[in-house]
Amino acid sequence: MAKCDSCGNDYDKAFKVDVGGRSMTFDCFECAIQMLAPICASCGVRIVGHGVESAASVYCCANCARKAGERQLQDRISV
Repeated sequence: MAKCDSCGNDYDKAFKVDVGGRSMTFDCFECAIQMLAPICASCGVRIVGHGVESAASVYCCANCARKAGERQLQDRISV
């Protein structure tokens, strides 16, 4: 069994994620998201989708970026 790096649970179906030269072990996607997903600089939610980013910050959506003063960012969707 492998121990989750986020919650410490020892689980037989744990999985590893390699990112930025580090290898981490998780027992579920929720734990992986809590440790790996960026946080929106405006509203504080974990960004699980694409999000948008400026030179200095990452936002969950263009609306949050606008609230922070970013005027050039757009959501990555097509209608």
